[in-house]
Amino acid sequence: MTAPKIAPSHSSEPIVVPVALAERAYDIVIGRGAIATLGARIKALRPNAKTVILTDVTVAKHHLAKVESILASADIANSHIVVAPGEGSKNYATFETVCEAIIAARIERSDLVIALGGGVIGDLAGFSAASVRRGLDFVQVPTSLLAQVDSSVGGKTGINSRQGKNLIGAFHQPILVIADTAMLDTLSPREFRAGYGEVAKYGLLGDADFFDWLEENWRDVYAGGPAREHAIAVSCRAKAAIVARDERETGERALLNLGHTFGHAFEAGAGYSQRLLHGEAVALGCVLAFEFSERQGLVGGNSVARVRTHLADAGLPTKASDVQGGVPDVDRLMELIAQDKKVKRGKLTFILARGIGQAFVADDVDAAGVRAFLQEKISARDSE
Repeated sequence: MTAPKIAPSHSSEPIVVPVALAERAYDIVIGRGAIATLGARIKALRPNAKTVILTDVTVAKHHLAKVESILASADIANSHIVVAPGEGSKNYATFETVCEAIIAARIERSDLVIALGGGVIGDLAGFSAASVRRGLDFVQVPTSLLAQVDSSVGGKTGINSRQGKNLIGAFHQPILVIADTAMLDTLSPREFRAGYGEVAKYGLLGDADFFDWLEENWRDVYAGGPAREHAIAVSCRAKAAIVARDERETGERALLNLGHTFGHAFEAGAGYSQRLLHGEAVALGCVLAFEFSERQGLVGGNSVARVRTHLADAGLPTKASDVQGGVPDVDRLMELIAQDKKVKRGKLTFILARGIGQAFVADDVDAAGVRAFLQEKISARDSE
């Protein structure tokens, strides 16, 4: 995929990215003000459906009333469930609460769950929808950059275990994604930057031209407008194409986990807290994946320096010392990596790279080599 050096001019029409999954196909609708079309699109897809909105306290303050008004204007009956914000809500207790609330709202199999929020809400709503009455349809309305470019697309849903992130869940595709870029205006600068970690990932894993474009245009992405919508659309197209070819992650889809094996370990080590946001962990993980690839003799030239410099310029963590409050020791990090979903029969699997835009799945990575690499990175932190 080739990304132009200058983002296309703004259009009042939303960008529609199809996810081609046969009878489970759906559209991602991207644009400023796209939420205004939610009622009409739901009517077209499920003419008589009732809806229940799952959101969190923070998002509800900004967006719930507007979304409910849009649904009411389309004569769509709805109720809502509001949970605490943050990764801490992706647990058994909140999952049970949400499932019981959906049932209490008398949502039937012909009705819809709407996920209004970031990645946590999308994962929790999707897993609840997959479980209640053995499967309800749901709509994603992602309100964070990270959710708009990654977690709302592709049907991965779930909650966290005490032993690792996203270890309990299901593949359950939405029937529609509405990515209203105006909703990103309510994000804190840090939350927006965290989402950019996932945007950069798409260039690093398979689109060197897009990464080139991001190096030149990332400030415009942060500022909003056409560059932001373009970056979101390119990211969604990349993910949609991979998901269409490998829906259940039996092969190529694993590439989307670039940065996640290292990143999830650091994120879990930080207690899934504000010390390290998910997108920040992905950015740190991408740098570590490229540095580890360089250690293996896979990456040459200035690729690693470019990755590190770009993500640092964009305000993202690129080394262990950037994690607030420090990181666990190497034994704990290796224990967390061993629980990663990509481990197969006890063998470590990483997404490594031969260069920018050239990620690949590396099976049976030497655990001793990973341990030595991480120990070096932690020691470098301690010596700073």
